[in-house]
Amino acid sequence: MDRLRDGPLALLLFLGHVITALEVPLDPKLLEELPQPPTITHQSPKDFIIDPRENIVIHCEAKGKPHPSFSWTRNGTHLDIDKDPKVLMKPRSGTLVLDISGGQRAEEYEGVYQCSAHNELGTAVSNSIILRQSRSPLWSKERISPIIAQKGQSLILRCRPPAGLPPPIIFWMDNNIQRLPQSRRVSQALNGDLFFSNILPEDSRSDYICYARFPHTQTIQQKQPISVRVLDTVMSLMFPFSPTPAISWVKHNSEIPSGRASFLNFSKTLRITDVSEADAGEYRCIANNHHGSVHHTIRVTVNAAPYWISAPRNLVLAPGEMGIITCRAAGRPKPSIRWLMNGLPIENAPRDPSRSVEGDTLIFSEVQTGSSAVYQCNASNEYGYLLSNAFVNVLAEPPRVLTLPNTVYQVIMNKPALLECVTFGSPAPTITWFKDSMLEGNAYVFHENGTLEIHMSHPSNSGKYTCVARNSLSLSENHVYLQVKEPTRILRPPEYRVVQRSRDVVFECKAKHDPSLVPTMTWLKDDGELPDDERFRVDSDSLTITDVTESDAGTYTCIMNTTLDQDSASAQLTVVEALPTPAVIYEQPGAPTDLELTDLVARSVQLTWTPGEEHNSRIKKFLIQYEDALHQSGVWHNLTEVPGTKTTAHLKLSPYVHYSFRVLALNNVGFSRPSMPSRQYRTSPAAPDENPTEVKGHGTEHNNLVITWKPLTPQQANGPGLEYKVMWRQQGIETYWTSVSVANVSKFVVSGTPTFVPYEVMVQALNDYGPGPKPGAVIGYSGEDFPSAAPGDVRVLVLNSTLAEVRWSPVPLESVRGRLQGYKVQLSSHHIFSPNKTSGKLPDLLPYSIYSLRVTAFNGRGEGPTSATQRFETPEGVPSAPSFFKVSTFDLDSLMLEWGPPYERNGRLTGYTFKYQTVNSKNDLGLLEELDLPSNQSSFTLHNLPHSTRYKFYISARTQRGAGPMLTEEAVTVLDRGTERPCEVATYKGGDEDWHKEKVNGSQFHVLKGLKKGLAYKVRVVARESTHVSCSSSSSSSAMVSPQVDIATQGWFIGLMSAIALLILILLIICFIKRNKGGKYPVKEKEDAHGDPEIQPMKEDDITFGEYSDEDHKPLKGSRTPSGGTDKRDGSDDSLVDCGDSGDTEFSEDGSFIGQYSGKSDRDTTHDSSELLSPVNAMNSFV
Repeated sequence: MDRLRDGPLALLLFLGHVITALEVPLDPKLLEELPQPPTITHQSPKDFIIDPRENIVIHCEAKGKPHPSFSWTRNGTHLDIDKDPKVLMKPRSGTLVLDISGGQRAEEYEGVYQCSAHNELGTAVSNSIILRQSRSPLWSKERISPIIAQKGQSLILRCRPPAGLPPPIIFWMDNNIQRLPQSRRVSQALNGDLFFSNILPEDSRSDYICYARFPHTQTIQQKQPISVRVLDTVMSLMFPFSPTPAISWVKHNSEIPSGRASFLNFSKTLRITDVSEADAGEYRCIANNHHGSVHHTIRVTVNAAPYWISAPRNLVLAPGEMGIITCRAAGRPKPSIRWLMNGLPIENAPRDPSRSVEGDTLIFSEVQTGSSAVYQCNASNEYGYLLSNAFVNVLAEPPRVLTLPNTVYQVIMNKPALLECVTFGSPAPTITWFKDSMLEGNAYVFHENGTLEIHMSHPSNSGKYTCVARNSLSLSENHVYLQVKEPTRILRPPEYRVVQRSRDVVFECKAKHDPSLVPTMTWLKDDGELPDDERFRVDSDSLTITDVTESDAGTYTCIMNTTLDQDSASAQLTVVEALPTPAVIYEQPGAPTDLELTDLVARSVQLTWTPGEEHNSRIKKFLIQYEDALHQSGVWHNLTEVPGTKTTAHLKLSPYVHYSFRVLALNNVGFSRPSMPSRQYRTSPAAPDENPTEVKGHGTEHNNLVITWKPLTPQQANGPGLEYKVMWRQQGIETYWTSVSVANVSKFVVSGTPTFVPYEVMVQALNDYGPGPKPGAVIGYSGEDFPSAAPGDVRVLVLNSTLAEVRWSPVPLESVRGRLQGYKVQLSSHHIFSPNKTSGKLPDLLPYSIYSLRVTAFNGRGEGPTSATQRFETPEGVPSAPSFFKVSTFDLDSLMLEWGPPYERNGRLTGYTFKYQTVNSKNDLGLLEELDLPSNQSSFTLHNLPHSTRYKFYISARTQRGAGPMLTEEAVTVLDRGTERPCEVATYKGGDEDWHKEKVNGSQFHVLKGLKKGLAYKVRVVARESTHVSCSSSSSSSAMVSPQVDIATQGWFIGLMSAIALLILILLIICFIKRNKGGKYPVKEKEDAHGDPEIQPMKEDDITFGEYSDEDHKPLKGSRTPSGGTDKRDGSDDSLVDCGDSGDTEFSEDGSFIGQYSGKSDRDTTHDSSELLSPVNAMNSFV
């Protein structure tokens, strides 16, 4: 028997290599290209219980190339999907959708379903899917009698739930939907019954209800309530289950498996997981209490549905090769193996001489093209079955290398390296590795999957490797690269530090790593992450802790990581109490020392240094400078800056430079002295890395092209012999470049070019070591020439008196001879229009004028010939305002108006429009009167005007087009003062100025213009009749800026006036009381002696003047009310004082002053209180 077992086993081991060699890699691109029999990828479960309320979906998905088609059987018979409109199959899928939403019953579709997926290479089948409807039947109605039990008696409440599909979940609850508590004494059995080991009086209740929950339909049904009454009799009865026994389990002749066994339901249930045949046997349940013990024996027999030991796997063979498919399953009883091919029993399949069946093994030998098929292995016993598909795919494929080409592998020196060469081919290809020559020997390991292993990598192993895959059909190769990197090493680890509390501490951790790898520094405290505290600052090669506390003490570890390796080092921090310190002296830091250059490569170097003393001021940064002894000896240039916590810097260098470096430290006081220079490091010359920038091409003459560029600096030259290769060619015409090499210049002139044509221009840098990178071409144009043609068909359209539109035809493109920049219209001023315009507006023309116009085209060189001259005339427009407008008093009831013609007539004047209207004391305007005056008239007199009336006048000039803007003036007719002539002359002076004289023309106010702000002025007003002076008034005041705030509208002024009025009212009442008593008082005497002119009867001729008040002379809104107070002057600058009033006056807001014609003369003025008799005068003194 042993021999029989060993034989097939040896055969399997022999053939296993063949199977492994032809496994198809899971490469999506490869799988898409290879023909492949169908493979089931997704299917519904074997026992498929459905919800009758939802549509039924039976899954069946498969892949293959070509894509497979699908068919179904139901209960072993072909299912014709087209006959049932309620059955649908998803496109490019085998999934069935059974629509039962229209009222169909789900049980109509119950049965055994099986899916087949087939293409030209074979047929794969799914499991047999048993479709059943879930069921949740109602509880059978029954009458349950109340249960009466004795205390201490055991009791079982039967549940007996209805059989559902799947079986329901059982639990006990009361009427309040609360679960009944369970314990060692009261528990639920596996069948759902409620078991009482010994019943107690408190178990009496009428609502023991068994519930059944059906999972698929999510419905819950309940049994009729069970009523239990426990009798507590006086007679003492003995029951074996009182008190509640303790439960234990044992296994006969063996131990219960501790790792897989668990005790549930208060040890009343033993559960064993992952059951094997060793778990069979006798299990004993023992119940103990003080009355004794009882046991129950359970005999366990282990049976099992089939399970896989080795499921069949797909097999890919080349023509003429051999292979096997095994199907090994176990179970109890042992399952039987049955083979199928493309869904049919293999004994009914077409005979294939290359195939033989030996129990659970299919053997293929010398297979031929066309032997591809899908085989099914069915392993079954009385408890179930297993079904698995495995295809045999006979392919003839040349080798393919699936590893990505030019893959770069990086490894640390002295570490093993693995270079992959994943291949596929049929027959299986053999792999050979090359590096300059074929690799062999003990230094290399060649794995069966094609991987090359190098035990210990050295820099000499770096380079290009080639793997070659060969089979009988062809060969394929792939190139990969190996880079051996230097290991990461910490050169200066952190050191043990003792620091005072509240001070700062710095741990340095300087490491060396391969320059091509990106390092990452990580710090740990006590093997954990650093505290989340802003006092901890991590830099690239240091850790700084500021304001140290006792909690910061511990072990600090720095870890330098790269993508390939890491190194670490640790140091201890001890924190001690701070000691009193002397006064701190701050100085510049000491000069850095010990400059060292490491990692010297062509374009970079690593510079390290030791900081000098900080001198009580922390170093903020280091400045690194360099000297180029080759190009600028003795001149130091700033190269870079690094934070003050770093003492190393990776410096990028340029070729062909003789570098020396030095370092300066900076703190809050200033920079330190420079360090001593480092040793000189000379970088090798190289070809330029870059080309000149700002390359441009343009012309300065009509037949040249000037090519300019920004030259390279000596550092950019990268080597000696710097030159520039200038290349050009006419775009779209010439295919070859014309070039010339020049040196020490930044421009080159190409002569003899056509006028304004595009050129492609390139400038390339080169030196003795080769050219720079290939430059990009820029477009430039040769020089422009003046346009040769003028715009034609010039027309002018006059739109109105100030606007015209000019139109023209564009010049021919070939006549531009450059880049057309626009058109210029030459008029009184130039108007420029964009090149895409053929018309334009000419604004701001003068009406009633004649213009001459010409149009030219212009480019970058200049203007071309002009067009023919076009003349046009603008029509009349409205004139401007009259040049001046003046109103003067002609007589008591007349006003004279004078004006000048407008400066801009804009046509022939047809006359003037004159309007006027009155303005009353409230600044309301009266009825507007209008007069038309001829154009040759420049003055006009209005007669028979009311006295003391303010007028507003308007005048505008007219042409046939209409009236222009108006000028306005205001004037007032004078008072009728009998025989007294109005004042005619005003003289004034400010400071040390001479007296100025202006004619007043008899009005009551006059505006003095041109005064200086803030300067005090003296003013005299003199009235004359012929050559005799009739009156004079003098005043002194300061010039004010108009407008000013009217005092009469101020709150404080109104309050003051109200207080004065109240005081006057009180005085009047006192006077009235004394008058009634007949007493004499000074006011009365004064009144008798000097009658108040304000209350004296007036002559009949003076009625108008007598009725005049301040209201009659209120100016327009914004003017100030003049003051009515008078003061006696000590002297007069004029000899005519006796015939006129003298007093001070104030300027109004418009700068005018008002004469006090109604005031008292000096002879009538007194300084006693007699003025208080007249409240009118009292008020006038404040107005």
